[in-house]
This record gives sequence, structure tokens and C-alpha cells, in this order.
Amino acid sequence: MIDLDGAVVIVTGSASGTGAATALCLAEKRANVVINYSRSKEKAEEVASSCSKFGVEVLVQKADVSNDGDCRLLAKVALDKWGKIDGLVNNAGTTQFCPHYDLDGLSGEDFQRIYSVNTIGPFQMIRAVAPAMKESGCGAVVNVSSVAGTQSIGSSLAYVGSKGALNAITVALARTLGPEIKVNAVCPGYIESGWHRRGIGEKATDRMVEAMKKTTPLQAISTPKDIADTVVWLLEGAPNITGELFTIDAGMGLLRGGLPARQ
Repeated sequence: MIDLDGAVVIVTGSASGTGAATALCLAEKRANVVINYSRSKEKAEEVASSCSKFGVEVLVQKADVSNDGDCRLLAKVALDKWGKIDGLVNNAGTTQFCPHYDLDGLSGEDFQRIYSVNTIGPFQMIRAVAPAMKESGCGAVVNVSSVAGTQSIGSSLAYVGSKGALNAITVALARTLGPEIKVNAVCPGYIESGWHRRGIGEKATDRMVEAMKKTTPLQAISTPKDIADTVVWLLEGAPNITGELFTIDAGMGLLRGGLPARQ
């Protein structure tokens, strides 16, 4: 558990969506933040500007987490500016939308590309920041995974596999990096953002959202802020918790036991 007031936290993939919401939540708690982007510098700078309004220091750094050199660069720019790294949020992710039954819809190269960002990237980032966290004696890592990795559902088989592997690495590294560093993961279900709308289209997304609102026990879907709040709690709170996977899906996973009775 870390004191976020004056802390230094790297958030990968933070130009939009959950990453951007997390950066803003951290800034509101007075943490200095490294905003990372791989494509949209303009969006990253907009997030940085919003964070700066809370009176904190912000760095914007382009980096592709599938590249180990870029991961080490992210750690270096934080250390060069602040001399420490307290927290890491591995949020950067990618996918390719492909029905699970379409076994010819994905190539080996698709798997490698998705794994390189979703699984290898978080490992490389943790490796890059671990020495600084070990030296300070206190660090926290949160991996943004997915229910895809625990329930074998999601945008594609490659995505399912990448998040399942990320979950396994989360547990293994929590065991390895303690007591100085705690490592946990959040596993969101559907998040209201542009991810699915770009992948499967507006109409299909709207149908899916309506179905979730009608059938999940909480009759809700998550926003990026919902996920960010849990991520921040795992960084600054959650004492004596490491190696855990936190599902955030409004109870969607409970439906395997049948639809809930409505009064």
C-alpha cells in the first residue's frame, strides 16, 4: 500500500478509456503520473492537461509496451524526473475481434501480436520498474486484465489466452516480488467505451448492453471510472492483499448458475 500524495505512478495506455480515467483518479489523489500512449499524442496531452489541473506533475511519453526498450524508457523517464517509482498500472491492451468458432479467423501472427501487448508487455513493464520499487521497499502493481481470462469469453481466442496468461503471471509475480512489491489484477467485464463499438459496431454493442442491463444481478455495466476506482484502491489501500484477481462485471459471471429471479 502506498501513499498517493506525491507518489509516482506509470499508467500504460492512458490516452483514453480506463487508462485515462485511472490517471485522472490518481492526479486527484495528488499522485504524479506518467501518461503513456502508442498512437494518439494529442489525446494523451489532453489527459495530461486534465491531470495537471489537480496541481500535480505529469509526463507524457510515447512507448509501445511490446518493445522491451520502450518499457525501460518509461521507467527511466520517471526515475530521471522524480527519482522513484511507486506504482505501475499495466492498462495497455489490444485485440482482434473474431468469433471463437471461426478457427481460421486468427493467424499465428495475430496471437503473437496480441500476446506481445497484453501479456509480454506487462511483464516487461514490471521488470523495468521492479528494481526501483525494491529499493524503496514499497511498490504496487495493478494489471488490467479481463473476465476473458477467467471465464474464457471475449473478443477472440487470442485475447482470451493473453488475459488468462496475464492472470497467471500476476499470481506468480506476486509470490516472487513480495514483500516489497504487491501485484494484483482487475478483471473487468464489459466497459462502456469505444472498444466494442469499434470492434463489432454500434447496433451489436447496443444489443449486448441492453441484454446485460436486463440480466446481470446488478443490472448495470461498468464505466472506465468504475474500473479506475478499484485500480486506485489496490494501489493505495488493500492492505495485505497480493496475487488476487478482482472481477468487476456487475455479477455477470454469476449467470452461469442461471438467470436471477426478478420480483
